[in-house]
Amino acid sequence: MDPDDLARMRTDYPMAEPHDVASDPYTLFDRWLDEALAAGVPEPNAMALATSNRQAEPSVRIVLLKGFDSRGAVFYTNFGSAKGIDIEQNPRASAVMLWHAMHRQVRFTGAVTRVSDEEADAYFVGRPRGAQLSAAASPQSQVVSGRRELEERVHELNRRYGADPIERPAEWGGFRIGVETMEFWEGGADRLHNRMRYRRAGDNWQRERLAP
Repeated sequence: MDPDDLARMRTDYPMAEPHDVASDPYTLFDRWLDEALAAGVPEPNAMALATSNRQAEPSVRIVLLKGFDSRGAVFYTNFGSAKGIDIEQNPRASAVMLWHAMHRQVRFTGAVTRVSDEEADAYFVGRPRGAQLSAAASPQSQVVSGRRELEERVHELNRRYGADPIERPAEWGGFRIGVETMEFWEGGADRLHNRMRYRRAGDNWQRERLAP
């Protein structure tokens, strides 16, 4: 692509008002997520998750945030997937959520741990049956011969279970990013953006404004 074409792909942001800041990042995050949902942002819980392996080779992909509280941010996957292997080798991650229509993004970083089996079971039971079958049938991130192989795996698993509940596979569950830093960004006119960072300081949070 011509560099001039890229230069023309420029969005002018409105003048951003100062953050309606909170003493902790969870309160502000909940507010922003609710506002993104009310604004009709498609899949406002989508986030780009960055991991790296033992050799510090980075990898990033989009996942869905499925839980967020004072313990951290939760997502689910196959433990044998590329991201699952990365986390086993290097249990730290960073993620960013972009609500472009609102000129906002949030990013956070921290150590990663598995959620409990009880928490993973409760989430799995609430998933649609088709999603349960796909999670149980898919050897995530492994090479397959084609889509037909995956469809046959799902069909066979569905036949085997019949009308019985589908069990959560032992290799499938959740990870929690224990948030250590969290940054809130709002686009501002003339690229004078608002950036507010929260850093964990013991049981409290240190709040800092960053230059754009």
